[in-house]
Amino acid sequence: MGDGDLVLDVGSGDKPSWRADVLLDRYVDSAFAGQRSGRDSARVSRPLFDADAADMPFADGAFAYAICSNLLEHVTDPVGVAAELTRVARAGYIEVPEAASAKIVDFPSHLWWCRLDETDPDAPTLVMTAKNAPYFDAEIDAYIERAGVRRALDDVLNSKFDHRVIQLHWTDAVRLRAEGELDPEFAAAALVAPGHQRTWETVAVQWVTSVMTARTRRRRRGLRLRYNDVVKPALHRPDNPVLEARIYRADAQ
Repeated sequence: MGDGDLVLDVGSGDKPSWRADVLLDRYVDSAFAGQRSGRDSARVSRPLFDADAADMPFADGAFAYAICSNLLEHVTDPVGVAAELTRVARAGYIEVPEAASAKIVDFPSHLWWCRLDETDPDAPTLVMTAKNAPYFDAEIDAYIERAGVRRALDDVLNSKFDHRVIQLHWTDAVRLRAEGELDPEFAAAALVAPGHQRTWETVAVQWVTSVMTARTRRRRRGLRLRYNDVVKPALHRPDNPVLEARIYRADAQ
């Protein structure tokens, strides 16, 4: 990826990627803080489009690269999001929680168990299986809560973080398969359930990343990206304004 390539962060939340030029997040206000890290609202450090990831307002191939980290486990239509990622970007990165780890400690805001099918090593497929409860086993979950060991287990799992998540780099197409049906009531409850809580490790990683990427971020501050450069032709505006660090909504500009 070249220094001049446009990057989109889908589901940017309160921790947008340092390299992203444009952000997209569906739930930006405090009512859905649980979908992020418990913060009140999404971070608007760059142009942020408030839109559905399964129906993005962007033009075909508008971005060289799309980052989609810790989003697909929250959405009701991961297949639709995968199709949109393929449409608006030429390559990208997806990160989701791995099922075996999530079955030990998961978050009630997650809707899917995620696995990577590598039967064909040249074309790995992300498999999303619908959850029907916020835990894998009710008795085990009750024990973890009663014993007060959820945080300790979470820390152990995070110590081997590369095994806790699936990190999928894709080019040209996202291969994703959804299995099972989501219960509408469970999905609605997950939308307002408590989310991840930021730890000191997360804060430390963000600080180190900020320091290491400072030079590149300074170079890109002068980027003048116009509205019509990224949105679908049907959404073009006559004034074609330069994008700013604020929230954009295609149906109410």
